[in-house]
Amino acid sequence: MSEAEGGKWGIAHVHASFNNTLITVTDQTGAETIAKSSGGAVVKQNRDEASPYAAMQMAEKVAEEVLAAGVEGVHVRVRGPGGNQNKSPGPGAQATIRALARAGLEIGRIEDVTPIPHDGTRAPKNSRL
Repeated sequence: MSEAEGGKWGIAHVHASFNNTLITVTDQTGAETIAKSSGGAVVKQNRDEASPYAAMQMAEKVAEEVLAAGVEGVHVRVRGPGGNQNKSPGPGAQATIRALARAGLEIGRIEDVTPIPHDGTRAPKNSRL
């Protein structure tokens, strides 16, 4: 069911860094949170929080809650670390989107909302190996 046909839609905010992955699903305005989850809620080891496996588990749990709330589809906003750090999203981003689609949610637009500085603070010094 498309948005034009009257189905309820939400926005899935995916923050995928290299240490953790956070998923928050809000309504269209972004004001009301419907469901949220992080890597620490599904795996025991800290090193696994950013893994694609953890992202899939989180996405399944979130999708269940979202479908129960009557939302049929989501627009996805993916965010990497950004700022003066790495601009590319972590390993959990792609797995999250795939798992949301597999769980029965319709995926609308996929948007990259990684913050990019317009000459902000000084970048960290180069670490030589």
